[in-house]
Order: sequence, then C-alpha cells, then structure tokens
Amino acid sequence: MNRLLVLYGSQTGSAQDTAERIGRQAQRRRMKVRVEALDDYGVANLISESLVVFVCSTTGQGDPPDNMKNFWRFLFRKSLPADSLCRLDYAVLGLGDSSYPKFNFVAKKLHKRLLQLGASALLPVGLADDQHDLGPDAVIDSWLAVFWEKALTLYPLPAGLSPLREDELPPHYIFNFLEDVPVKEAEQHRITEEPAPPSSVHPFLAKVVSNQRVTQPSHFQDVRQIEFDITGSNIKFGAGDVVMIRPCNASEDVEKFCQLLRLDSDRWFTLKSSSESSVPSRLPQPCSIRHLVESFLDIAAVPRRSFFELLATFATNELEREKLAEFSSARGQEELHAYCNRPRRTALEVLADFPHTTAELKVDYLLELFPEIQPRSFSIASSLLAQPNSIQILVAVVRYKTKLQKPRKGLCSSWLASLDPSQGDMFVPLWVKKGGLKFPNDLETPVIMVGPGTGVAPFRAALQERIALGRTANMLFFGCRSEAKDFYCRSEWEEMERAGHLKLFTAFSRDQFVAVSVLQEDKVYVQHRVKEQATLLWDLISNMGAFFYIAGNAKQMPTGVCDALKGVFQKEGGVSASQAQEMLDALEKSGHFQSETWS
Repeated sequence: MNRLLVLYGSQTGSAQDTAERIGRQAQRRRMKVRVEALDDYGVANLISESLVVFVCSTTGQGDPPDNMKNFWRFLFRKSLPADSLCRLDYAVLGLGDSSYPKFNFVAKKLHKRLLQLGASALLPVGLADDQHDLGPDAVIDSWLAVFWEKALTLYPLPAGLSPLREDELPPHYIFNFLEDVPVKEAEQHRITEEPAPPSSVHPFLAKVVSNQRVTQPSHFQDVRQIEFDITGSNIKFGAGDVVMIRPCNASEDVEKFCQLLRLDSDRWFTLKSSSESSVPSRLPQPCSIRHLVESFLDIAAVPRRSFFELLATFATNELEREKLAEFSSARGQEELHAYCNRPRRTALEVLADFPHTTAELKVDYLLELFPEIQPRSFSIASSLLAQPNSIQILVAVVRYKTKLQKPRKGLCSSWLASLDPSQGDMFVPLWVKKGGLKFPNDLETPVIMVGPGTGVAPFRAALQERIALGRTANMLFFGCRSEAKDFYCRSEWEEMERAGHLKLFTAFSRDQFVAVSVLQEDKVYVQHRVKEQATLLWDLISNMGAFFYIAGNAKQMPTGVCDALKGVFQKEGGVSASQAQEMLDALEKSGHFQSETWS
C-alpha cells in the first residue's frame, strides 16, 4: 500500500483542518496516511520518507507557527548535506493572508529549503489567500487537483481497486461510554500548578482579579481591562510578550448542542484511536460529554468546507443531502460563502438548519467534525516590575450584526467579558509566550510607539517596564474615536507626562467635528500626528538611533503610518520616495522598526 505523510504547521487550526482534509482524500485513494503536526514528527525520519505534503501557515512577521518551530530550526541547520532528502517527493501548500507584507513567507521558504536538500517538488508551492473572495479554498481546490494527478501517476491505486466513497471512511476515534465514574468532574479537570512554566498542555489556572470596562457606557465598543493573579505560576514575561487564553463555549450553546445530538452532558467516556492518529493530549481520560463540548469542540466557529463534506456523508434526507453536497463541491463555494461565511453562521446553527442529518450523526465522528478550540493571544498590557504576580490585558469585546437575527459574538472576548469576579471566584487557563516586539536595553535610546485603540496594550507594558528601569526617552502616539469615550489609560499617560517620562501625542478621529458628518479625509488619525512631528522624529531616528514601533489593527493604519514615516524621511532628510523606502527597509532589518498587527 502506498504511504503518504501529511505534516502541518498551524497557529489557528486552518492548516490542520486542510491537512486532515488531504488525509481523508488519501484514505479514499487507498493510501496508508498519517497526519501530524510538524513538531510531533521525528524530523530525522524525513530522509526515509517517499511522499510528504507540508501544509503551513505564516504568523507574525513571517514566522513559523508554534507547532513547527523545532522542525524549522532543524531543517535550516547548515550542517545538513545537500542531498539528504534526495529520496523525497513533496508538495508544499501555504495558507496566508495577502494583507500582510510577508504573505505565505514560511511556505515559500520551506519549499526553497527542501529543494536545496535534494527533494523533488511534485508541483509549485500553493499560495492560498484568506483575502480571496472565495477564501483559501479557491487556491486549495485547484492545487489539490494537480497534486493528486501528479501523485497518482507516481503512486497509482492498487490494481483493480477504485477510490472509496466518503461515507466508507471509518472514524479516527471510538467513544466508549462508562456506566460509573469513580472521580468527581471537578477533581478530574482541575489544572494543577506545575513547577515548569505553564504551557498549552499544562496551562495555569489564573484567578480573575478585576474585569473593568474602560469605554464609556454610551460608546458602541465594549473594551475591558482584565487583571489575572498569577501568584505561584512560575510565569515570567517582558514587554512585548503575549498571554495565550483558551476560551470555553457558552453554557446555552453547550446545552443546545447536546439537545440537537441527543447527548447526555453528564455521561462519561474514554476515547480510543482507531487509526494512526493519537488521542488529543488535552482531553482527560475518562472525560465527560460536558467537558468535551464546553472546553474542546469549537461549536461556535464558522465551519469550514470540510465540515460540510463530512456532514454530507450522514445525510439520508434527500433535500439536505443535495444541499450539503452542493456546499461540499467546488462549484458550490459561492453558495457556501453566502450561506455560511458572509453572515458568520456557526457550526451549531448549521446543525439546527439540517435537523435530519444532525439526528443521524454518530458520536465517534465528533472530533473529526469539530476542530479543537484554539487559544487566543493577547498582548500583555502590564509589567511584572510595576505589578508583580499580575497579568493585565485590554480586550475589545467582539459583537456585530449580520443578516442573521442573532448578533455575532467573539467566543473568547465574550467569554472573558462574562467573568465577573464579584460573583465569586473565576479562573482562566493561560500561559505566556514570547511576542514579536523587542525593546532596547540601554537607558538612552529613544522609543517611539504608535498604538491606536487596543494596540496600545504592549506599549503600556513597555512604558511600565522602561520607567521602572529608568529609561525615560519614550514617545507614544495614541489614537481613538473620542477623548471622552475611549481614551484608554488616560490618567496613566498624563501622570507619566507630568513626571517627564513620556511625550504623548493623541488623535481623536471623531472629535474634531460635532453635529456634522465626518468625511473620511477630515478625520485625524495617528499617521497625521506622525507627519506633524516630522522634525522631532527625524532627529530621534537619524541622530539618536530611536526604535519605532507600530501595534494595532492591520487594515489601513500600519500602511498609513509607514507612508507618514517615509514622508518624514523625504521632508526632513531630503531623500526620494525610493530612498525613503530603502531607509524603512534598513530600519526593519536592523530591528529599529517593528510592527505587530492583527486583523
């Protein structure tokens, strides 16, 4: 039997979902297939593999996802022989977002490195794009068609056999329900304090100290400043680092899910792998249905196409089967986007829309239908030097309307906002990881920070840390809609200014006009303030070696600030547009220009 190895590097779960989809397609083509995260795979074994598909996303500023960093370091060792992968046929599929400057950087670099090590590419690297009207599948579908054509030429189906149907594939896991459970659920799921720093497998259960709204009640956006007590956690962090938080599903969603699938949330089970897949390490054994649905299955996410492909295999109702088959097909992707992606319909709502199929679902397929809830990252907005044993974050609570009657909510931000410590002890599982922003260590080097909205969070941590260490050459550009409604941490900035530790420049985009409509070109943003301070910025950057930082929403702001900064170089430095771009590139390469943006 032909063998295929599918290795993925995934930060949000998209690359893992695509890898598992390729795995199912390989099973249908009667291949022996293994799907694994890159860091779970023994990379030294790569020299003996014959056919491998790599599916990887790109994070931050062109960085590999967390679960492929060890693999990445190994693969780029200079000591590896140039012909070490000469037996390997491979294909690389990248999942990216073209609104970021380093679009699919990891996939491109991996493809190039595999060629350097003597491997043979079956086809050019696939560059899927979230910004495409039909999403990443627009590229993935055509790329996979070419891949299977090439792969089956080299590794054909066994003689006399045809591909399996989708509904003939066995589940990866078997649920074994228990009659009696000797331990209480609270004891089973308690997360103990670990001597080592907490991680995704062993998070620290941090107590919520405070959960305060920092926007005016009349303001449309609810933003929270939340503080966690990390006493006894062994957590260490510095300015620019991020805290990872894995949310839970809302109790009403858990109840609705169990009703739809006729599951008893109080029943307990053990899980056994029926394939080469290992049982998820985060699931306790035994486990309750309530814990599985509340803390593991991402039932509130907008489902991907693979969800409909698998759901269709259970359909016995003709109308539902036809619709699910359409959503699963390449030609039905516009329909699927109109039904699911654009209105942001959740997997739970889809199940309610297909009641006959939902009634036919087998519990053994739950972990294949629903991805694992992914952790969310938040820039830490405090310093241990100023606030020991504490982590603070700024959270914009995601809530918006689509054509659906029920407002859409962000899973993590809504869950965090709901945790009210005045109602009793509340705990959040969390851990910390290194962020992308690095700050200078010496006392004299100036730091220029541009952080509109919640983008100011890492700069609050940096300012607390730098001032505690006696580093007072700090400049902050902060922007928001209204001075009265969403000027986060105002009293802190003003106190730092009075002490001579900060120069503050503000932009309130909706305050300059009252009782008239504000045109886009009339609004004042942080980039306008950057332009206004051209002389000062030029002196700090060209004469004093200042570091320049941007953090915040990835839409127009980073481009606007970069354009303003290049305008500063042209105006004050007397350089051309192309020279200004070269100066910005040089600053980025040396670490004197850094950005951390999110969509």
